[in-house]
Amino acid sequence: MAKNNKTVVPEARMALNQMKAEIANELGLANYESIDKGNLTSRQNGYVGGYMTKRLVEAAEKSMAGK
Repeated sequence: MAKNNKTVVPEARMALNQMKAEIANELGLANYESIDKGNLTSRQNGYVGGYMTKRLVEAAEKSMAGK
């Protein structure tokens, strides 16, 4: 299966990386940007991505609702 992590809006990359770091920090994964992700469990990495998706969906829903 091909891996496609291409950012649709390249200008958003910095904001997404910042969000990822904030979420990882909230989950107790300090210095997430500089640690070897291969040493983390699938669950730890999955939590970061899952919470990012959850927050992005919430933001989209609020935007669509005009809030």
